[in-house]
Amino acid sequence: MQKKSVVNEAEQIQLAMEMIRLGARLQLLESQTTLSRERLIKLYKEMKGCSPPKGMLPFSTDWFLTWQPNIHSSIFFNIYKFMVDYADVSGIQAIIKAYSLYLQQVTDGSQEADANAEPVLSLTRAWTLVRFVESKMLTLKGCSCCGGQYIVNTYDLNNQYVCNLCHVPSRAGKTKKAKELSYKLVSMTA
Repeated sequence: MQKKSVVNEAEQIQLAMEMIRLGARLQLLESQTTLSRERLIKLYKEMKGCSPPKGMLPFSTDWFLTWQPNIHSSIFFNIYKFMVDYADVSGIQAIIKAYSLYLQQVTDGSQEADANAEPVLSLTRAWTLVRFVESKMLTLKGCSCCGGQYIVNTYDLNNQYVCNLCHVPSRAGKTKKAKELSYKLVSMTA
């Protein structure tokens, strides 16, 4: 009979807690820890006060290629690549550390300003992105204008690639949140 290690179980619980804190979905928790589904659900409910969300995980590369998600995905993946190449971190630990650094960059350290706002890239999507790049469905490509490295479809023609920051799409900034903000500014000045 195999003995259970209390230390190993504590490490798995700590890993699951860190991923839950960062917003991981149940499927991600199940794939990266050795804890049972029941224990993960119980832990999720205890930490978040509600059941974990249901539904399928992202499965398409298309989301990572649209203008705003592409910028955020590229920021995250460049941090992740640096962690793997230079910080001697790998696997889920590299994803967690890179995602934490990504959150620091995109929230500008002011999470109190808009506590209800979710980051563009979730931990689950970040994990999925790493899997897509490892399976060679997506890759990094340098922008011919600024030289930055951005996520692109491996099988697209990417000669003379220009990123979404150098060539901003005409629809950029026309999100619902931007419209609400401009409406508030107009009504404040009126």
